[in-house]
Amino acid sequence: MAAGAEAPATAGAPAPARPGPGDPAPDFTLPDTHGTPVHLADLRGGPVLVVFYPFAFSGICTGELCELRDNVEDFEAAGVTLLAVSCDSVFAQKAWAEQEGFGFDLLSDFWPHGEVARSYGVLDEEAGIALRGSFLVDADGIVRWSVVNPRGRRRDLDGYRRALESL
Repeated sequence: MAAGAEAPATAGAPAPARPGPGDPAPDFTLPDTHGTPVHLADLRGGPVLVVFYPFAFSGICTGELCELRDNVEDFEAAGVTLLAVSCDSVFAQKAWAEQEGFGFDLLSDFWPHGEVARSYGVLDEEAGIALRGSFLVDADGIVRWSVVNPRGRRRDLDGYRRALESL
């Protein structure tokens, strides 16, 4: 699904608008792999990259997040905090983070199931998973760049690098 495309609706309800460049990023609080709440608004003052992914331990998601892990210095050099979000439980996220050695926060959007993914317009309601959506949020909480890919299509690291250049 291209950036700006509509997400599936819930039982006849209109889909939430997907935030795009210039829109305020929906605020959220989600637990990390230790159960500690991470509040997006608390990270104001610096840019944040919010990366939604479907499943821990799956092939494409592992490849994407390992690529971010292996290139985390690009994000750190730009002062960007990296947050990865899925509808997996805290326990699955923790096991996966330990296995892969991710040096950034994995956040659980497990309950209420997919609430944050829904607020960003990237929840696949039928499958109960987040689509591959990434949102670069500036220091003031405004989305500056976003990309949303359909299931089965990975995001491009060069796209992230171009977005970082725009900060």
